[in-house]
Amino acid sequence: MITSKQRSYLKSLAHNIDPVVYIGKDGLTDNILMELDRCLEARELVKVKLQEGADLDPKTVANEVMEPLGAEFVQAIGRKFTLYRESKENKQIELPRK
Repeated sequence: MITSKQRSYLKSLAHNIDPVVYIGKDGLTDNILMELDRCLEARELVKVKLQEGADLDPKTVANEVMEPLGAEFVQAIGRKFTLYRESKENKQIELPRK
């Protein structure tokens, strides 16, 4: 579980990144979960965008993927949300101390 200070730090990092995973009208599929898993391992901080055809709520989708991926919710703005998970082999982000 990340603290509010760590969440704030991650929000500042997420501000400048572009979405790397897009969820379309098919919704949340196994392929999207696998792609999110790969992206979280490679980048640690991932922004996801729900396409216009996807009739989904960003916070609901984020909550659905957090547990199977072991990720932390950072923020949701509009049709985008951001997730964080510390990488096992490619650690890049040093979080502020708890």
